[in-house]
Amino acid sequence: MSKEYNPHASPKQDEADDIALPSHVAGSGTLDRLVDTARDYARAAASENTLKAYARDWAHFTRWCRLKGTDPLPPSPEMIGLYLADLAAPAGNAPALSVSTIERRLSGLAWNYAQRGLTLDRKNRHIATVLAGIKRKHARPPVQKEAIGAEDILAMLATLPHDLRGLRDRAILLIGYAGGLRRSEIVSLDVGKDDTPDSGGWIEVFSDGALLTLNAKTGWREVEIGRGSSEQTCPVHALEQWLHFARIDFGPIFTRTSRDGKRALETRLNDKHVARLIKQTVLAAGIRADLPEKDRLRLFSGHSLRAGLASSAEVDERYVQKQLGHTSAEMTRRYQRRRDRFRVNLTKAAGL
Repeated sequence: MSKEYNPHASPKQDEADDIALPSHVAGSGTLDRLVDTARDYARAAASENTLKAYARDWAHFTRWCRLKGTDPLPPSPEMIGLYLADLAAPAGNAPALSVSTIERRLSGLAWNYAQRGLTLDRKNRHIATVLAGIKRKHARPPVQKEAIGAEDILAMLATLPHDLRGLRDRAILLIGYAGGLRRSEIVSLDVGKDDTPDSGGWIEVFSDGALLTLNAKTGWREVEIGRGSSEQTCPVHALEQWLHFARIDFGPIFTRTSRDGKRALETRLNDKHVARLIKQTVLAAGIRADLPEKDRLRLFSGHSLRAGLASSAEVDERYVQKQLGHTSAEMTRRYQRRRDRFRVNLTKAAGL
């Protein structure tokens, strides 16, 4: 029997509420405590952003079903195939979605059905063949974000104001670049371990550098950020300056500031601030001024910091791989926009 959908419950709560004792097992204090513990773990099984995206996917699909005069439950491979086709080639003025977004929508539907005790067979021919055709007809090569190099970072830093907000943003850019961090990893850092429930890691500062312990996308990892050649370019010094003048010794490291940029607040920064900061400073510094502004905005994002480190650091590849937290060297090479290109020349090796 499928679970009735509650539109007012959060997806994380919806999932956790499914965890209960079997009907034939009598409750007890110990078992009830374990049920609560299991529900807490279930709520932590996926990131908040992923769950929000899956909730939006389900809301969009159920609305589409209502407009077509059908019910989203139970899953119908035939209707889902038609839904995917409509996303790729919509009628009227609605924009067509990219292949990656369509695949994400399908994953969202599969997840939502699973929370209701139902299975969506993605290999069913009504789904698999339609999706294969969409990929063949509409898929494009992946668009890589432009790497930000050391000279670019220095130019971007020069555009920041000389106030508390400027100190914070300077530390964000330098720590993000030197650590090869994702934007979510930057803003999730706390001063100490377990300072806040939503912490994604903490930082320890030593004489030679800073050690970041991150609960990241691929699990726990440590990131070492050494001190720079001068205070003007040192990410650890920039972080120390921000923490000192912002008077932060507990909780989130990167917080919002007052409107006048002179006082640090307690609220943790959203990761979207990192993306906006990169785009704003790229434009202000005149980076890739040969392109129209809209193209420059599209080329640079939070991933530009990670790509910049991977492309610029003149060290053995395995050290870059460890810093970025990649499980394979192949993934690291995807971030290297210029480094090692054509280092292995198979044309000459083949005798030509």
